[in-house]
Amino acid sequence: MTEPGGQAPATGSRWGRPTRWLLVAVVLAVAVTIAVWPRGTSAPVVATATTSLAAERAKADLPGCPSVTSTPTGPLAAIHVTCLADGHPVDLGALLASRPTLVNIWASWCQPCQQELPVLNSYAAQPGAVRVIGVQVQSPAKDGLDLLAGLGVHLPMVFDATGAFDKGGPAATALHLPVALPVTYLVQPDGTATVVRRPAPILLSVDAVRQAVATYAGGGGA
Repeated sequence: MTEPGGQAPATGSRWGRPTRWLLVAVVLAVAVTIAVWPRGTSAPVVATATTSLAAERAKADLPGCPSVTSTPTGPLAAIHVTCLADGHPVDLGALLASRPTLVNIWASWCQPCQQELPVLNSYAAQPGAVRVIGVQVQSPAKDGLDLLAGLGVHLPMVFDATGAFDKGGPAATALHLPVALPVTYLVQPDGTATVVRRPAPILLSVDAVRQAVATYAGGGGA
């Protein structure tokens, strides 16, 4: 078919001039991206923002975690946690291997935990007390720091960031961790961990903590 005047319509291009310029711009942008793409990487490096807990750590004012010099033993060997005071990684089995320790497993949403933590804090300040270390599980570190600051609890604390104490996690399985929290264990220097059930599963007085230590540190627990 011909147009009036006997000339055939143009068939060399389907796009108008603005579209062609847009294509040129896209090609140039791709070329520049390839030129500046970091060598040896498969995707552009994108900086991701991380939330700092510096303010929460300062407010909670927790003591640093004890230095680790012992070989990790027992069911908590190779369980990696984070020191809640400063964010440094800790091998929990090594941390507990040096002497008898009460290990309190707690979460920020747990109401009984909020009752028990101040009692353990008071016990730990008594002459002759065994070491007490808390393990925050199943809740955000920020919530735990805020709770401890509000309660005035200043015990060495570690945070389970890997889910080791979640249902089916290696620590929960090894310790036969109950569903309900809190739960306290007396961990011996050889790594043996015994769950505290006497005088009560939840220790709500300093005398109750003393009784539990007397029972389980001497091997009298069941």
